[in-house]
Amino acid sequence: MSAPVRPWRLLDTGPLGAAENMAFDQALLTACDEGASPATLRFLEWSEPCVLVGFNQAVELEVREAYCRERGIGINRRITGGGAILCGPGQLGWEVIAPRDAAGLPARPERLHRLLCEAAVEGLRSLGLPASFRPRNDIEVRGRKISGTGGTEGRRAFLFQGTLLVDFDVEAMVRALRVPAEKLRDKEIDSIRERVTWLGRELRPAPDTGAVKRALASGFRRVLGITLRAAGPSPREERLLRELLPRFGSARWVYGVRRPFLHRLELRAVHPTPGGLIRVSLMADARARRIRQVLITGDFFTSPPRAVLDLEAALKDAPFHPRALRDAVGRVFHRGGVRVTGCAPEDFCRAVEKALSRLALVEQGLTVDEANALSFAASPGLEPRGEVVVLLPYCAKRPGCPWRSRDGCARCGECTVGEAYGLAEALGLRAVSITSYEELRKVLERERRQGTSGFVGCCCEAFYAKHADDFEEAGLPGVLVDVDSTTCYELGLLGEAKSGAFRRRTELKVGLLEKVLRRVAGPRAGLRGREGTASA
Repeated sequence: MSAPVRPWRLLDTGPLGAAENMAFDQALLTACDEGASPATLRFLEWSEPCVLVGFNQAVELEVREAYCRERGIGINRRITGGGAILCGPGQLGWEVIAPRDAAGLPARPERLHRLLCEAAVEGLRSLGLPASFRPRNDIEVRGRKISGTGGTEGRRAFLFQGTLLVDFDVEAMVRALRVPAEKLRDKEIDSIRERVTWLGRELRPAPDTGAVKRALASGFRRVLGITLRAAGPSPREERLLRELLPRFGSARWVYGVRRPFLHRLELRAVHPTPGGLIRVSLMADARARRIRQVLITGDFFTSPPRAVLDLEAALKDAPFHPRALRDAVGRVFHRGGVRVTGCAPEDFCRAVEKALSRLALVEQGLTVDEANALSFAASPGLEPRGEVVVLLPYCAKRPGCPWRSRDGCARCGECTVGEAYGLAEALGLRAVSITSYEELRKVLERERRQGTSGFVGCCCEAFYAKHADDFEEAGLPGVLVDVDSTTCYELGLLGEAKSGAFRRRTELKVGLLEKVLRRVAGPRAGLRGREGTASA
């Protein structure tokens, strides 16, 4: 513990709107830069819910704006970097604004940030929480994140802040932010719920806000070796606040930092393993060729349970290079004694590489959603294959159609399978209806024996994930296009679907299917137009 140093100010600005809180941050940092403000520990609260994006983020890429508008959730921008967060009356912010050369503070940023996090940890422990510091700058309780932190610097001063979750609505966060969650299904929301925690969840009864502030202040006093004197903003800070508030309440501030859409991409992939399915969804910076954020979920078992959180932290900001991914994942496994039943470190690397491989598809002209809707079997990508067969699922045919349970299609115009048959014929390709899982296996084996170069099929992602090994073992390179609408997996009717008795109807992504077929069928795909389609 450091020896006592000059007194610090304890500034509690109470509940404020997002613009006023952000303007206060800048006013305090500017005044401290000028030497007009003392070293300060500030507590801040929010009078209404709001999303705060990091300084370098684009609102369009990080926030579901329609959802926020519908629910009266404001949007603003921090002066600090980092990711978007959902704030509101259920959170408490703490921050330190001080000269960089303040007595008792380390000069190196990483040591300084750790010290300030340790001060907050000390305060939380006094409440009875087993809090701990998690590199790089998070605070966790029992492996779950309870406070994220970040900072910025002026010419002579710095601001370092954290948001403490007192009460929290995980589903609202997932809906308001474009977090890399697979499709906002309940199990993804549950997975995220297991990654974060809040005071109301950990302590019963939860302490009131005043008690939390006193505990945090005590932690900063003890760890930093300071005294704290409660005081309000100075006249200079109040003038700065009035001057800055119009700027921080403007659309120019909120939306002013933009980046081309393709420079931040949400890329997804699934990777089946003997130990379970690994799902990866990541935010990729195409310009810097780095991973900015990653979410790993799945039905595998890990020891310790927090291993996935460490993997995510290790992969953050990692370059797109396979060796860098292996090094990041390997450090977590070897340093932390991680064990994942049925999964090796290479499986996690492979899952991330699969997601990153979507970037090549985007650069070839697909949209991000289209790239994420493709899976590959024994195939590196959309390469020309020569003789290609088109495999179409019976579940996309109209229930009650006489062709539902057999190969072929009348092309009556009442389902997307008819469009797909017409597209295949126009491109000089054969189309085959798959009426059951056993039929799929037979067709793949037959096509391989006959020398077919590859296939393009349509199936839901869940089917591919479950049967990826079967596709690989068939030895026929293929591209699988995801389907729309509710599938047998989502309805819990897998048994019916496997036998060919599924009675609902899915929809094929015909536009994407055409793009894929024209690519993999090679030059021959452009010889015949859609107008050449014949009826069955």
